[in-house]
Amino acid sequence: MRRIVGVIIAVLGVLAIVAGIVLHGGRAVIGSGAFALLVGAIVFGLSFIKGPEVGPDAPPPLSPAERILGVFYEPGRVFQNLRYHPRWLAAFLVIVLCSVIYQVAFTQRMTPEKIATVTADKVIEGGWIPPERQDQFRQQSIDDAKSPVGRVAASLNAVGGIFIFMIIMAGLFFLLVMVFGGRLGFMQALAVATYSALPPLVITNLLGLVLLYIKSPDDIDPIKGQRGLVRADLGILFSPAAHPILYTLAGSIGIISIYGLWLMATGLNNTGEKVSRSTAWTVALLLWGLGVLLSVGAALLFPSFVS
Repeated sequence: MRRIVGVIIAVLGVLAIVAGIVLHGGRAVIGSGAFALLVGAIVFGLSFIKGPEVGPDAPPPLSPAERILGVFYEPGRVFQNLRYHPRWLAAFLVIVLCSVIYQVAFTQRMTPEKIATVTADKVIEGGWIPPERQDQFRQQSIDDAKSPVGRVAASLNAVGGIFIFMIIMAGLFFLLVMVFGGRLGFMQALAVATYSALPPLVITNLLGLVLLYIKSPDDIDPIKGQRGLVRADLGILFSPAAHPILYTLAGSIGIISIYGLWLMATGLNNTGEKVSRSTAWTVALLLWGLGVLLSVGAALLFPSFVS
């Protein structure tokens, strides 16, 4: 089944690329088509990865509803079940649904023109666009943001981006657990990646939707707000304009991030074999540290987007 889905996605990607070439101004369509082609190839590749062998003593698989609800209040039981039945699609679809709903609501609330204008100004402020092309770049960004095709393409790209991020996380789980002497299949790692990300993302998006309509649009940053409006981290202690590096470092330490780390460690400990709690926490903290380094690197390269 996954092979068929992968082929369909890849074919749609090729058709989108062809349509973008034929149609005038199909740049966004071409980009989305190329992204879909990549996602389709990955899905097709996943079809060749076998899951764990289920013995007679294995528990029956939990239903999608039991897994999605249970990971909020009984994550250990859910991850233990995922060891034998590594399912990930239901959690991924919920993550995508919550993310798309928030992004659509945010775009409508802030307006595409404002988001595109502020983003273009930040790029120009960073010195990435020559002076003679700045006005053209700003107008092109606004036109792309207002285009229905561009908005649909952006949403599809976001879905593909989430999928590829989960694949990367699963690959890192798989490799690091193996380095520390444990055993974790790739499909089990993918299940841990999706289900450990589910509760923090759902909570932040739901609270973000509430804040989106409580706060005035003038008080919301059109760029940072796309990543969420919930601030429960130490970043509130620093000014992003005066101390962008400290702001980025402190922003990675908060209630939601610690909750996500705990879920990640719980998932690795219960889903993998020969994965102790200390090993699970070591892997989780290593990946958290890698994320912090990448965030700091981005802040150094693009300080205008932090401030």
